[in-house]
Amino acid sequence: MTFSPAFGISHVESYVADLASATAEMTGRFGFRAVARAASADAESLLLRQGRISLVLTQARSPHHPGAAYVLAHGDGVADIALSVPDVAAVFDEAVSRGAVPLAVPRRQPDGRTRAVVAGFGDVVHTLVEPDPAGLPPGFTALPDAAAPDADGELLEELDHFAVCLPAGQLARTVEFYTRVLGFRMIFQELIRVGEQAMDSKVVQSSSGEVTLTLIEPDTSREPGQIDRFLTEHGGAGVQHIAFASRNVVRAVGALRERGVAFLSVPDTYYTMLADRLDLARHSTQELQRISVLVDEDHDGQLFQIFTRSTHPRRTLFHEVIERFGARTFGNGNIKALYEAVEAERLGAGEVLR
Repeated sequence: MTFSPAFGISHVESYVADLASATAEMTGRFGFRAVARAASADAESLLLRQGRISLVLTQARSPHHPGAAYVLAHGDGVADIALSVPDVAAVFDEAVSRGAVPLAVPRRQPDGRTRAVVAGFGDVVHTLVEPDPAGLPPGFTALPDAAAPDADGELLEELDHFAVCLPAGQLARTVEFYTRVLGFRMIFQELIRVGEQAMDSKVVQSSSGEVTLTLIEPDTSREPGQIDRFLTEHGGAGVQHIAFASRNVVRAVGALRERGVAFLSVPDTYYTMLADRLDLARHSTQELQRISVLVDEDHDGQLFQIFTRSTHPRRTLFHEVIERFGARTFGNGNIKALYEAVEAERLGAGEVLR
């Protein structure tokens, strides 16, 4: 039996230590808008939106809420990649029969939609929820004074992918989980070498193409590096970065810089050699160099990417801005260059390789 649910992304929930501070970061710098709220005796949550992206920030108000233990173990971070699907009960039952760990059985919510939860990786779960015409997660109420979308067009349009760091030895079983249990397919793989360290990467994607996870584990035959560091500082497997897609990366990155978002820099030699690698189909070398955006291509087109500098106290979670000009995967050059930029930033901060 073929099992390939057409998952979409309902929302992404992060547990945070300080809801006001986390909201100010995402609204003031990244341009999100607070559009809905949910509150209980145990927690308070805000729904932030930009384009088709829905981010939920939740602060525990009680030690009984799972957000309290999560933040203590990991700091602020992604706790739930919630997946929308029309028939939650059927998908839940089939996934559990294939080996998914059930955390909450399907139940009809007060708004009439059905919700269930299965385990994902590390302490990250997947809520399964029926789509809502208003785009609100169950239990949320729209804010009456929510700001309208930017009249000039929003900078970030949708969630492109999540990068997930896994302990050594867990990559194959995690790929197996998403492909056999949840009906994803593997679309890309690469062994990335950065100096004396290396990491193995495989990308899985839902049949709808809307949910993409880049799964990464360290190569233990090489020196420990940034993936090992993430696993240590985060306290196990987790989301290392969220990639936001933009229709115009030059415009988006320029505006985000003006808002105070700091990005990693790229050596000038990258752009000197760019003309020998490919012919740009969009943007100029000068534009890309000015804002340190990388470019790569696959058989379908080109893609432009840049990482933010992490502002996380543990220097674990960060973000990416990506523009796809036809490209459907990740090419072969950008991933290595992006992680080299992360390593250069880490060393520039006075750290040494371990």
